[in-house]
Amino acid sequence: MTLLELREHHVIFSGLLDLNWWQLTLVGLALTHVTIVAVTVFLHRHQAHRALDLHPLPSYFFRIWLWMTTGMVTKEWAAIHRKHHAKCETVEDPHSPQIHGINRILWGGVELYVKESYNKETLERYGHGTPDDWLERNVLSHFSVLGPVLMGAIDVSLFGLVPGLVILIAQLVWIPFWAAGVINGIGHFWGYRTFGSLDASKNIVPWGLLIGGEELHNNHHAFATSAKLSNKWYEFDIGWGYIRVMEMMGLAEVKRIAPTPKFAVAKAVCDQETLQAVITHRYDVLATYAKSLKATYVEELGKLRRFSPADARALHSLRRWLIRDESRLAAAEREKLEAGLAMSKPLQTVYNMRAELATVWGRSSASGDQLVKQLQDWCHRAEASGIAPLVEFSQRLRSYA
Repeated sequence: MTLLELREHHVIFSGLLDLNWWQLTLVGLALTHVTIVAVTVFLHRHQAHRALDLHPLPSYFFRIWLWMTTGMVTKEWAAIHRKHHAKCETVEDPHSPQIHGINRILWGGVELYVKESYNKETLERYGHGTPDDWLERNVLSHFSVLGPVLMGAIDVSLFGLVPGLVILIAQLVWIPFWAAGVINGIGHFWGYRTFGSLDASKNIVPWGLLIGGEELHNNHHAFATSAKLSNKWYEFDIGWGYIRVMEMMGLAEVKRIAPTPKFAVAKAVCDQETLQAVITHRYDVLATYAKSLKATYVEELGKLRRFSPADARALHSLRRWLIRDESRLAAAEREKLEAGLAMSKPLQTVYNMRAELATVWGRSSASGDQLVKQLQDWCHRAEASGIAPLVEFSQRLRSYA
């Protein structure tokens, strides 16, 4: 190989750093992970939900880094995400798989994001409080294509033409796939639910490592303004780890995290403190109630299998609808569910009383004293029902502190 050929080979496959393939792979993963951290800490938790305040140093770094690796505009991202929470799982939701289908969101979610970014009404209504300084107006939002071009030049210079372009492509598609596709798609379609939020959000896995903690999507929808997305002892949110490190360095200040339920001896009569605790921890209340509903279902199904196998088979087919919000059921599904519940008076009672309990924290013109009486009456009827899971739940409800 001649000297000229060696130079051409070096330019194409090696840059200033002259790394081998596995080193390039690690660098590519590290660079894309920085982008993930910028999205979850800066765009999501800081800008969209104001769950924490950031020092100008990391704020400027994240803004410029996102400009170079995604070309996204902070106001657009925050506005679209806030609208998603406000209109979740409705026809106005910018990216719900329940409306558009899982394949459309998973593989084409970025198209829906771009489409919504041209909606001026969305930006005006939901984009308040985002950066509006000279840098944002004259550079970051005005020359959105320039950022990735600059990033490409840096990648090619450091890693060579071919490796640099491969790393740049990975950086450019990383957020459209993982955020616009996986989180907005799978995060509302498959997974497990810790909290009974009214949307279809789910935790994909309990270890939020790859996507910065955003895998814990149901936890986020239950407590949208929490800077910490993990909730159970077995859940891990790496984004929260980065926030804690920045907080210790004086670069961040956490404003809110999800409340942790506390319990005392069950009160004989519900009071204002009980009411406030129940409202504060309503998602924990609903999640616990779902367990009581499932326990009643299993018990009643066992009875029907012994005395009426045909009814048991009919009731078994309705399990997936029991814990779903009734308003989200189709008319045919609701009709079948009502017919199935009629086979079991205890199950029907537990199912119907869930909706009654939810009215305690729903929008109402009732006074605090009226809501306390309503809650106490609910507990009285639950414990007088003789349905063991419902009695146990009511006693737990009176112990929220």
